[in-house]
Amino acid sequence: MKVLVTGASGYLGGGICHALYREGHSIRAFVRRSSVLDNLPNEVETAYGDVTDLASLLEACNGCEVIIHSAALVEPWLPNPSEFITVNVGGLKNVIEAVKRTSSIQKLIYTSSFFALGPTDGYIADERQIHPGKFYCTEYEKSKAVADEIARQAAAEGLPVVLLYPGVLYGPGKLTTGNIVASMMLERFNGRLPGYIGYGNDKLSFSHIDDVAYAHVAAMHKGRVGERYLLTGENASFVDVFNLAANLTGTTPPSFHIPLWVLETYGWLSVFWARIIGKLPFISYPTVYVLKHQWAYSCEKAKAELGYKPRTLREGLAEVVSWLKSLDLIKY
Repeated sequence: MKVLVTGASGYLGGGICHALYREGHSIRAFVRRSSVLDNLPNEVETAYGDVTDLASLLEACNGCEVIIHSAALVEPWLPNPSEFITVNVGGLKNVIEAVKRTSSIQKLIYTSSFFALGPTDGYIADERQIHPGKFYCTEYEKSKAVADEIARQAAAEGLPVVLLYPGVLYGPGKLTTGNIVASMMLERFNGRLPGYIGYGNDKLSFSHIDDVAYAHVAAMHKGRVGERYLLTGENASFVDVFNLAANLTGTTPPSFHIPLWVLETYGWLSVFWARIIGKLPFISYPTVYVLKHQWAYSCEKAKAELGYKPRTLREGLAEVVSWLKSLDLIKY
């Protein structure tokens, strides 16, 4: 199949391209002129443009049979929050329009996020959950919830779209905002994050990058049009992650917990400083808002219908710390 991948230069987009290449598909990577393409297979064809520019999308779609729309602005905080709506909502609208106008397109695979379903405080959710919209921890979460409604409406109107919802992505490959687990391991093993984050009341669903990438390829063939699939994994807290990392590396786990109110204060100060120096902070107050809730999900539907096989957090984290050590970024 000829597959157009938006956001191909990103952490997940690059992983999807490699998965497609291994399966023998022809790939057209839709990227911006400023994108760094060193994470893509050499055989990938490139098409330059932006998801906010419909004309460039239409040109890139020509001759493609499937679009995998993984392009997104993934940050917990930005100085200009309207950028999230412009890219994550406006970009999806343009992709939907491009699908409608391109006769060769047979299916759209839309990469959403677990944030689009909303928090799960005290329970484990599945694909039937719709974001209640009562509050949003981050502007990113809000944009993905709005985009999710648009995608579901398009599906109801007959658009051949399959909706995918990855959990917290992690794994080797690229150090980006989207790979927060690797970033936290860097901070932890280099002494900049000496304590546990909170007291373990948070709960997140961790998804290995390779598992999610291959699930996108499976969704092309097995995904039922109009259906939603959670590509989540093991539900755990960051206390669990830090304990597991210590166990895997034979190092001593943290001896104290950093209360979330302390991190929230630090997050506000970091945002204040970021506005001055123009560099995005490692921890911002919206990140802490996320950690005040639980985001636990079941991926049984994806296992049954897509053949999704999420690895355990132990297996995945072992890869991450070994990868970081091989790059001489951490020592243990």
